[in-house]
Amino acid sequence: MTDEIYVIDSFAWIEYFLGSAAGSNARPFIEGGKGVTPTIVIAELAEKYRRAKLAFAGDLDFITSKTRVVSLDTGIAERAGALNHERKRVAKRWGLADSIILATARHHNAKIVTGDEHFRDLVDETLMVK
Repeated sequence: MTDEIYVIDSFAWIEYFLGSAAGSNARPFIEGGKGVTPTIVIAELAEKYRRAKLAFAGDLDFITSKTRVVSLDTGIAERAGALNHERKRVAKRWGLADSIILATARHHNAKIVTGDEHFRDLVDETLMVK
């Protein structure tokens, strides 16, 4: 790994906690000390855990200990809105959370660690772990 920063998205976190092959591929980016987790990812994970009736507190503690959690600010929010408009034309079922993750990565000049097909065409901005 280089001095790059890596935005860890929900897909990567879920696979990491499941212990899957994709999670193993995400491991160096999660555990390497250069990971960033957007707050929208925490919200997505909290919802997924609640739906599955799983406790989230331990994994949340791990996320906050291994990566820097970054909040949505007005600059990222504005950029995400513009990206959302553009990306909905390109990627089917693209969501605002995806736009926030992409805007966060661009703001931090970071690559997104993911396996989410929505990001597949952004080859210069993603590291596909799937």
